[in-house]
Amino acid sequence: MWCLRLGILLPGPLFHAAPRHGLHKLASVQSASTLPKRKFQGLLYPFSVLDPYLDRSVDRTNFQLFQPCLEDIVKAEQLFLPSRSNQIDYLSSAVRMDHVPALTQPEVCFIGRSNVGKSSLIRALFSLSPEVEVRVSKTPGHTKKMNFFKVGKAFSIVDMPGYGHRAPTDFVDMVEPYLETRSNLVRTFLLVDGSIGIQKADFIALEMCEEMRRPYVIVVTKIDKCGHGALLTNLLSLQDVVRDRTSSCFPQPILVSSHHFTGIYLLRCFIAHVAGKLELSNTTESQAKHNLCNHVN
Repeated sequence: MWCLRLGILLPGPLFHAAPRHGLHKLASVQSASTLPKRKFQGLLYPFSVLDPYLDRSVDRTNFQLFQPCLEDIVKAEQLFLPSRSNQIDYLSSAVRMDHVPALTQPEVCFIGRSNVGKSSLIRALFSLSPEVEVRVSKTPGHTKKMNFFKVGKAFSIVDMPGYGHRAPTDFVDMVEPYLETRSNLVRTFLLVDGSIGIQKADFIALEMCEEMRRPYVIVVTKIDKCGHGALLTNLLSLQDVVRDRTSSCFPQPILVSSHHFTGIYLLRCFIAHVAGKLELSNTTESQAKHNLCNHVN
């Protein structure tokens, strides 16, 4: 695993682009690499922070299926870096399928309960492009439409309306047709609040994703909002749900904190890979590529 060799890999010629002015201090892997080694490793691989607190008898395999090397993470980040040839911007919004933009490039969407931190997460993903407007509100249910963002010619990202409290009255009529018929959709990211665990409304969304029989991934947000013990309890309960009640969900939850940028670089890499824009060069688990490809197809 490359992180065990962190001291000799960083910093080096791996980073090509100079830092841009006006960016968040942790927007790029290059800027984060100046942090102490253990903290940097925790930002890249959030589970590494929790691992020491987990009983030895617990199987860790499904927490470490997707473990790309540093080189792959940096390659993926380049797709999120705007340039003249790689325009990154808000594209359009829609409330019905006949209003959605006609796109052919791979697409991923983010769906979650109101106030789960969905828009904050998308803004963190786009932190290398601060000019991209992703509206974030402290009021639950702020997102009322399907908001489409283009990442150059590589792929598009969709911020879906939140479900639960203050959800749009036509939420089901808006979201289900999209998930069922969007031909270029390669992955749905279902967000669950890690500080409180999976909720009743999340189970309904999970069942909807299962009914569509299209691959999806659970992203655990707000992992900085509770202690390690509470977070691990919620994660293990979530793992039981994934094991017992899903067939289309990737086994590994992706852990993120939009505030601290924990897991953001890993999520960028995952998106780039499932969109077909990044071939993984190395993983810590020999079956990782095989397992992931099984959920892509």
